Amino acid sequence: MAEAILGDHDRYSCSICLELLRDPVTIPCGHSYCMSCITECWNTNDQKGTYRCPQCRHTYNSKPPLNRSTILAEIMEQLRSTELQVSESSLAGPGDVACDFCAGEMIKAVKSCLECRASYCEVHLQPHYNVPALKKHKLVKAAVIPVCPKHDKVLEVYCRNDQKCVCMHCLLDDHKGHDTVPSAIERKEKEKKLTDSQTKVKQTLQTKEKELQKMKMDIGSHSDSAKKAVDNSKKVFSELVKLIEKKTIEVIEEIKAQEKADLDQGTKLQKKLEEEIAKLKKRDEVLEDLIQTDDNIQFLQNYESVSSSSGSAKLQSFSFQPYCSFDDVGKLICELTKRLETTCTQEISKTLNKVSDVSAKRPSFDIAVGDRVRVKPSVVTPTHKWGSVTHSSVGVVKKIQGDLLTVDFPEQRNWTGLVSEMQHETSTGSDLSTKNGPVSIKVGDRVRVKPSITTPKHNWGRNVNNKSVGVVKDIKDDDSVVVDFPGHANWKGILAEMELVTNDEEIEPSNLDSNIKVGDKVRVKPSVATPTHKWGAVTHKSIGVVKKVQGDSLTVDFPEQKNWTGIVSEMEIVASAASGLESVIKIGDQVRVKPSVVTPTHKWGAVTHKSIGVVQKIHSSLESLIVDFPEHKKWTGLISEMELVTGADLDDIKVGDSVRVKSSIITPKHNWGGHVTHKSVGIVKDIKSENVIVDFPSHKGWKGILSEMELVNNADADVSGSS
Repeated sequence: MAEAILGDHDRYSCSICLELLRDPVTIPCGHSYCMSCITECWNTNDQKGTYRCPQCRHTYNSKPPLNRSTILAEIMEQLRSTELQVSESSLAGPGDVACDFCAGEMIKAVKSCLECRASYCEVHLQPHYNVPALKKHKLVKAAVIPVCPKHDKVLEVYCRNDQKCVCMHCLLDDHKGHDTVPSAIERKEKEKKLTDSQTKVKQTLQTKEKELQKMKMDIGSHSDSAKKAVDNSKKVFSELVKLIEKKTIEVIEEIKAQEKADLDQGTKLQKKLEEEIAKLKKRDEVLEDLIQTDDNIQFLQNYESVSSSSGSAKLQSFSFQPYCSFDDVGKLICELTKRLETTCTQEISKTLNKVSDVSAKRPSFDIAVGDRVRVKPSVVTPTHKWGSVTHSSVGVVKKIQGDLLTVDFPEQRNWTGLVSEMQHETSTGSDLSTKNGPVSIKVGDRVRVKPSITTPKHNWGRNVNNKSVGVVKDIKDDDSVVVDFPGHANWKGILAEMELVTNDEEIEPSNLDSNIKVGDKVRVKPSVATPTHKWGAVTHKSIGVVKKVQGDSLTVDFPEQKNWTGIVSEMEIVASAASGLESVIKIGDQVRVKPSVVTPTHKWGAVTHKSIGVVQKIHSSLESLIVDFPEHKKWTGLISEMELVTGADLDDIKVGDSVRVKSSIITPKHNWGGHVTHKSVGIVKDIKSENVIVDFPSHKGWKGILSEMELVNNADADVSGSS
């Protein structure tokens, strides 16, 4: 109704002031005016004695009476009230785009024109629907139209080199010769990727919802099992003497306690899964909003921030795994009815112990599947060894069996440890301040990249790895940090990826920094591109004697330069012959790159951490060596970056085993032959020294070498065979 009244706005306007009638009066010809407007009009009339209607020009010889219209006055009041309400609802609020053509109050715009670079309300938008020249303009949902800050032109093109939107003038200026495409084309490509990401998010969401449903069923079934055990216990023990009734109560209480503990654990997992599903749904909504955006420029500008986490990464799966099966308890209770009264006490104790023993296996500190844990600082060496894990490593509990648990660390998957040797990792993102990152990290502190970080957000850079220790040079407002590492000055990272290095920590155990003392033979580490105090006449091959150690600094006498000053963290002890470190590697040995080496000094080539090769030559400096790998002949590396591969490290391949060619082998030494591929699985028929004879389905009597083969378990063999 408001729209109908406002549509008749002109009908109720005074033809003199062009505003809604105020104190309306009607003259004899039937036209209505504001009392003040018609009075002033007639008082200023040049032709005295005559009065004329401003609209129909009807003339009166005497001043006609001005009759106030009561009904019209009421309509005017209603119209003003309605107009006020409609105008208030149309005002632009916080976050709204205002019409560029409305005078006075800011009216909310409904559309923006990319050609006019202006936004319009419903009223001022009408010419774009009616005027032929304006109909061709591109209208989008009301928004602030981004323009080039340099040329003040509309952004129309996307530069793939610089990953940003630019205007047409930029193509002739800063972006000349760059790979550029229209924004619509780039949006189409990125929208396809975003749609794929959304599909993966939806698939993950469906998987998690199924997990949640299964978990609810498992929890319900477990609860029913517990209730059934309680009911059976009541029925059996009700037929026994008072002594047995007393024991019945004890068993029931133990079962209920165990049920509560299991249900608490299940509820905790269920809550985690529900939170994960909620995050995925929120992520799906964000992706959907971006995909539905009409403005290509807005879409592209928001694409990177929205698409950085697609939700497609492999997520932790949860399942309800109770620590006790009440079916076993029920069987034990039924057996009690067949025993003599004199043995009842003994049997009841056995039943109680059955429940208590399983409960006792519950992880200490209530560690459950899905928790974040680390090895306790008090544990020098875990019972099941470190592997690639350290005290700083933080992983997620994947499985718990009695006193053992399986943890996925970023450095090592499926790591096995003891529950008693682990502790909860309580630090979270809330420990970070909004501006200066971790409260304890400040300019001047010694830091390193956390061991749990596989690849930093801004990449490793030159000679930087998890063991590199540098000094914080600057901390930005966006939580980024600038660090000076010995091998890379002004390295950029983010605070959340860094950790403090205290003076009493062992910085690089493999290099024995903390043991450097006066009299030791040392050299600059291969990972140091340029020492903090510069090279002088010293090189990586120079070996000198430590003359003085003072804090982090040391003085070394090199043959090339006396009293050379360096820092301890940049040096390594040269003690190959004395300590038996690198000197144990000799020509003919099987070696591989150490797991701690992120990138070898002389690069990977076709070699990987899993590659095993034979030493062909060792240079007289005992620093570098030549290795023949199956993937890469005459590969050059540093002895300090290599480790021996003993028989225990190799797969124990024997006649009758199922094997296949390693995925790291591009072409076997004796070639592929027949239809043998990486997926082919065959049976070992004969082994002679390093050579092996394999019967593949497609090639009998195939010849290869042991170091190029890997064992295939039965499950893998079945899959490969079926394929």
